[in-house]
Amino acid sequence: MSRTSHVRLMATYNEWMNAKVYEAARSLSDEELSADKKAFFGSILGTLNHLAAGDTVWLKRFARHPANHLALEPLQQLPDPKNLSQLLFSTVRELSVHREWLDRIIVEWACSMTEPDLDHTLHYANMKGVVADKDFYSVVMHFFNHQTHHRGQVTTLLSQAGVDVGDTDLVLLIPSESCT
Repeated sequence: MSRTSHVRLMATYNEWMNAKVYEAARSLSDEELSADKKAFFGSILGTLNHLAAGDTVWLKRFARHPANHLALEPLQQLPDPKNLSQLLFSTVRELSVHREWLDRIIVEWACSMTEPDLDHTLHYANMKGVVADKDFYSVVMHFFNHQTHHRGQVTTLLSQAGVDVGDTDLVLLIPSESCT
């Protein structure tokens, strides 16, 4: 599988899993979603907001790539999150609409990616102002890994609340290789 195919697979997985997680989360009350579960970002809603904030920060960095991926242009209308624990949306219903919008952008961006795009060095400053120069493909993989990591936390919190998200394995989306 090429690197661009892998990026597209991860974008598809991200969208699929977010749809499952948000469907499951909408079965709980606002109070249950906001309850402090002693997770790193407190609650289910806090963790989902963290993912939206983190994705926004990274996608805005990716938008400065010299390939000028048009799919990322709508992100320019968003304010920069003040911090990664910022509650961008106070209900899962509001956040769900935003998440679907972000996921469509991510899939479109992933589909526009070329192999040479992935060879770029991304220059950026983190939220504390520390400057970095990182391999673009590696940072894109971090972006997707970060989502998977925190969705795993959310699926655990949902499970503890009695809500089953269902199958979550990436392998379900990896195409079968046929031998000839």
